[in-house]
Amino acid sequence: MVGAVRPMSLKEALDIMANESVTPYAGGTDLMIKASQDATYLFLDKISEMKKIAEDDRVIRIGAACTFTEIIENILTPTILKEAVSQIAAPAIRNFGTAGGNICNGSPKADSALIFFVTDSKLRLVSNRGERTIGIKDFYLGRNKTVLEKDELLVEILMPKTGIDNYYYKKVGAREALAISRVSFAAILDVQSNRVTKCGTAFGAVSDVIIRREDIDAMLIGTTIEEAKALKEVYLAAYDKAIVPLKGRISAEYRKTVCMNLLRDFFESKL
Repeated sequence: MVGAVRPMSLKEALDIMANESVTPYAGGTDLMIKASQDATYLFLDKISEMKKIAEDDRVIRIGAACTFTEIIENILTPTILKEAVSQIAAPAIRNFGTAGGNICNGSPKADSALIFFVTDSKLRLVSNRGERTIGIKDFYLGRNKTVLEKDELLVEILMPKTGIDNYYYKKVGAREALAISRVSFAAILDVQSNRVTKCGTAFGAVSDVIIRREDIDAMLIGTTIEEAKALKEVYLAAYDKAIVPLKGRISAEYRKTVCMNLLRDFFESKL
């Protein structure tokens, strides 16, 4: 028999998780297709700390239980994130699906997680034992595997406020609407006084986890626009070697070709 508990505060939720075996959820869109008949579900939609979108001097703090619709409609949400989550499924799903769920299911196809990867966002994880803040890249151990402990909740996503306005985002699917990504790509390039001060790229739906190669992007950081353009072939060659797509319903060759075409288009359109 399926059971459900609905805590009204973060403390109550963490107390329950410390003492009982429960499955936390907020929107439940994934549970609609794989709910267990023996589980007890911890419904998080009434926890105010997880439903806020706020800002401080450096970051936008996005509550993990905020729905995609709430993220889209909030004035603080960066444009790159709004564009990506506005392409998730249909309005009915966006009204229930949450950023925290999209991250914690561990899928390399997660549209919002791709944006948090490319912006080097951090995650605030909380339990009764304390809390820790880690980079989103360090959160994933593999497909559907994360470092989240059984008594921990993802409470907030901390997304940088600056250096992310000049972006590139593409989602390649089987159709224009309601598509699960075959390949998704996001990139940001910040240029100040003719020098690249920030460069980030991320690929989704290609490997076991979202691909984020800071070491390759670092080639361009600190260069002038002219120097960056001169590095184009070296940069593309490094990524050509680094991207090793998994085989699946979509061929690895197709994914590799799409990835390189998107990367080339980003480079040429932004530099």
